[in-house]
Amino acid sequence: MTRLLEGKVAIVTGGAKGLGHGISRALAKEGASLVITGRDGAATETVAAEIERDFGTKAIGMAADSGVKADVLAFVDKAVESFGGLDILVNNASLLSSGVLMEHKTDEMLKRTLEIGVWGNWWAMQAAFPHFKARGGGSVINFSSIDAQTGAWLHSDYNINKLGIVGMTRSAAVEWGRFNIRVNAIAPTGLGQVFAQLVKDVPGFLDTVVASNPLKRAGDPEIDIGPVVVFLASDMSRFVTGEMINVDGGQNLPGYVSIPHNLEELEKGAT
Repeated sequence: MTRLLEGKVAIVTGGAKGLGHGISRALAKEGASLVITGRDGAATETVAAEIERDFGTKAIGMAADSGVKADVLAFVDKAVESFGGLDILVNNASLLSSGVLMEHKTDEMLKRTLEIGVWGNWWAMQAAFPHFKARGGGSVINFSSIDAQTGAWLHSDYNINKLGIVGMTRSAAVEWGRFNIRVNAIAPTGLGQVFAQLVKDVPGFLDTVVASNPLKRAGDPEIDIGPVVVFLASDMSRFVTGEMINVDGGQNLPGYVSIPHNLEELEKGAT
């Protein structure tokens, strides 16, 4: 059976850990050749080797910071030079700053969050654009968050960033549709790095989180989140663009309560 992404070339930023790791595996399983980026270069190389071993798919790991324009331009060039073109861009890389109240967030926190998110997506999309045109089309998958939809406590800079990405997604979808370039976003809730660490560190955290989730479970990066990215990357979604899809087991329906237990300490400026 032909794999959905056979012959396609994809970049996955932040593709070696958490949700990104599962997404990289899901794309590779469907035949895409990958450039996997991340600030931890060794981790990207390990995952690239794992993917080649498990799926027989070509993969390259590359150290890159999505908040540095030169790094972003370099990984787009790497994909094109290595595989002859580019079809899919998955802008997964993101950053959570220290969990403090909005009045205690610093300019540097917001700046760095926006660099890796809004700016990193912006640079990558602009760099990918001519290569998509040359292929007769392409697919961009950006990442929003339920945190931005609910105004999650302690994540003001992150929320600003994620809503900015939705605006960028819609603008690009409108302007680039004439070139058969589709641009969509997802808001996933799954066992990414931060979520998985909280499950490990906080007794009862997982049970509390999934209690209000209609499907009553946490999303697995590879088998729950990854297939939606595959769908948006493939011709199965050839008539879908400008969408923001919640991939969260229905968590966005009831939302979630994010008020911190140590609010009094945080109001004093404690971290």
